[in-house]
Amino acid sequence: MQHGMTARTVAAGLVAGVLNDRCTLADQIARGALDPLPAGERARAQRLALVTLRRLGPVDRVLKPLLRKAPPPMVHAVLRVATAEILGEGAQAHGVVSSAVDAIRKGGRALEGYAGLANAVLRRVADYPVDDFAALPPQELPGWLRGRLMSAWGKAATRAMEVAHAAGASLDLTPRDGDAGALAARLGGLALPTGSVRLTARAQVSDLPGYAAGDWWVQDAAAALPARALEVRPGERVLDLCAAPGGKTLQLAAAGADVTALDLSAPRMERVRQNLARCGLSAQTVVADALDWSAPAPFDAVLLDAPCSATGTIRRHPDLPFVRSSDGLKALFALQAALIDRAIGFLRPGGRLVFSTCSLLPDEGEGQVTAALARHPGLEIETPMITGTDPGWSSREGGLRLRPDYWPDLGGMDGFYLARVRLPA
Repeated sequence: MQHGMTARTVAAGLVAGVLNDRCTLADQIARGALDPLPAGERARAQRLALVTLRRLGPVDRVLKPLLRKAPPPMVHAVLRVATAEILGEGAQAHGVVSSAVDAIRKGGRALEGYAGLANAVLRRVADYPVDDFAALPPQELPGWLRGRLMSAWGKAATRAMEVAHAAGASLDLTPRDGDAGALAARLGGLALPTGSVRLTARAQVSDLPGYAAGDWWVQDAAAALPARALEVRPGERVLDLCAAPGGKTLQLAAAGADVTALDLSAPRMERVRQNLARCGLSAQTVVADALDWSAPAPFDAVLLDAPCSATGTIRRHPDLPFVRSSDGLKALFALQAALIDRAIGFLRPGGRLVFSTCSLLPDEGEGQVTAALARHPGLEIETPMITGTDPGWSSREGGLRLRPDYWPDLGGMDGFYLARVRLPA
């Protein structure tokens, strides 16, 4: 569908790539999926794809009785995007229907015969009550993940997380000087209890005041807590393992620590260097495998934000449930355990480690820390003092469990787990 590409047709292509080819939005964009569009339309296409994937369950509930059988994948994707735009975004139906029909008509011989079907279906979609659409159950998580979450947190909590995923995520910022109130007032945002700033209006990040000066960086409020849990002091030698894209490195450097940031990916580490330069902060950057790298000297503290299933980031990445499966989870669990053991080996006596993952699965959080405590006699878990956290977030073994359905009145947060442990002196 290259001829006459619009933001809507590109969005449909992205959705089809996720649902039919199990290819993430990020991978499709990296391969040039947005390139046919002018710069100003690329963000719109991406937004339409995100909205459609977040509301796919309700969208399909509306479309199913209007389709005797599923049309070709690209036609189906156009219908889904158009439905999400009309009922989920409140767009003017006439323009959306016309654009969708035109896209299908120009889609080549295999698709052009479906233009009449699209016109008829979307005109009926336009008559669907918006309030009824909003009241439909949210997009369900896939069975492999939903079952695990229900076992861990219960049915009501799992449904609340699905509601949070459908709502999406705002833009969160971490102020370099730690003054969330001042930054919120400057940008017209909201100072969150834990010290982040939340912007609810859409914005081009690089155009916001203070971006070029490095006064802040983009970082979800939950993702900002592991570095705060480390409670570093100026001059301490700190290792940030699996550091990219660098938000936690920036936090540690801004706190005055002597930071070594390590990551396996050279391109991602280059982003860390760029962000350090923009924010006027310094850290030693190392591209290496944490399991093979040898530290020149022990560290006072280590932050390990380990590779994981990323199930806590679905509100930002609604494509993940459609492209991921349970395959590879056991290998991830083993890698996390190996990285914890390696991180502990980098500490001086009396040193501390914060372990975190952006996962909703206890096997990647509570279970890992409980097992590490059993493997390492003398290792003690500590409760970090983080301003603005809720006592109800504390987990049984002493860590902190964050979920998308927390802060519902503030717009939620990413799912995260973190815990701090200390070696005996």
